[in-house]
Amino acid sequence: MTTHAKLRQGTAAWFEMVGALMCQAASQSGLAPDLNVSLVELYTDGVELSEGLVQGLRFDIRNGTPAFRVGARRGERADITIDITAAGARALNLLYADDPQYLAVLDNLLSAGEMRVEGDPLRLGDWLKAVHAPIVDRTT
Repeated sequence: MTTHAKLRQGTAAWFEMVGALMCQAASQSGLAPDLNVSLVELYTDGVELSEGLVQGLRFDIRNGTPAFRVGARRGERADITIDITAAGARALNLLYADDPQYLAVLDNLLSAGEMRVEGDPLRLGDWLKAVHAPIVDRTT
């Protein structure tokens, strides 16, 4: 069993880990060579990570090849856009998807307007679901 360092959720290093895991999982999933889809996750109350970029992540699959950028621009949009509060993201990233509290927290965030999803995350493929557990494993 490989032990990975735990990273503080919401830091630039944490987003780097998330993006790398997403790229790895997407690459191993057999993406169609003509697949083009983008995702932005933006912390609506996020702090600046670098010039012009706040807590968040941009993930693109272009011609079947995944890539990411740590940080998102305020108001940045993609095929799939997730706007979420930093506290909401933290709550979800500390719970495994099979934890009974996970769906309750997700539903509460959506109904309270602390999380908004535009577009269909399923466009990315089934691999996305498999990334959540390794993220939780590496999050503190």
